[in-house]
Amino acid sequence: MIDTAVLNLQYVIGPTGQRNAVIVPIDDFEELLEDLEDLVILAERRDEPTISHEELIAELKSNGILSD
Repeated sequence: MIDTAVLNLQYVIGPTGQRNAVIVPIDDFEELLEDLEDLVILAERRDEPTISHEELIAELKSNGILSD
């Protein structure tokens, strides 16, 4: 996740000195979009049941995805 304190942001200032817009370097913008997508997926899956790490490993082994 991006630390907004280290972003190289530039602000567009209106006639009365208020910030109207922000310019973000494209690499930082794309990383922010990826973080946002991850948060959306997390929110959508919030109510899904979970399994333990041990159960996951056992399932992957039984499906032949992991070797013993």
